[in-house]
Amino acid sequence: MIYTFVDLRTTGFVVGILLIVLHGVAILHGATVRGWLKTFPRSKTMGTVLLAIDAIWAFMMMANMDLGEFSSYRKALLVLIPVAAILTLKFVDEFLAVRSLGMLMLLAAEPLLEAAFLRPEKTRLLLVVLAYAWAVLGMFYVGTPYVLRNQIDWLQKSDTRWRVATFAGLLYGVAVLISAATQYRSA
Repeated sequence: MIYTFVDLRTTGFVVGILLIVLHGVAILHGATVRGWLKTFPRSKTMGTVLLAIDAIWAFMMMANMDLGEFSSYRKALLVLIPVAAILTLKFVDEFLAVRSLGMLMLLAAEPLLEAAFLRPEKTRLLLVVLAYAWAVLGMFYVGTPYVLRNQIDWLQKSDTRWRVATFAGLLYGVAVLISAATQYRSA
């Protein structure tokens, strides 16, 4: 286990609130959010910020996790993470924000899966499904970042699609939050 401090209840509250806030903002300020999403894939600023978050998270994770038989490589890996982040920032201009978001989604999936691991509550699957969706999308965004641009374009082609997507995300957040409040117990 990498994140020994996470528990299902706290993770459910954090994820539920995050989903409700993000989708609530998308519902209330649709035009602004849609305009921002249109510029996001090629945003150098967002790419730099997200890449920095990714590098810090990966560094902290590498510094604290049990590497087993690879523990002798820890120092080299700790040096490699910031070097890779700097080289990525310098040489991977194309869709840096999308690639960085993909890395963040991959990193964020692990705590969700770990919180739900071997728990008896059936509604834990709300977090598991979300974590695997993040992991699969994260891999696509890192490897083929134009996919997010195409998804954003498709989503914005009609107001109905936008409303369905934002309300679905909001309802998913409410379901996770209700599960956290009523069914998830701290271990």
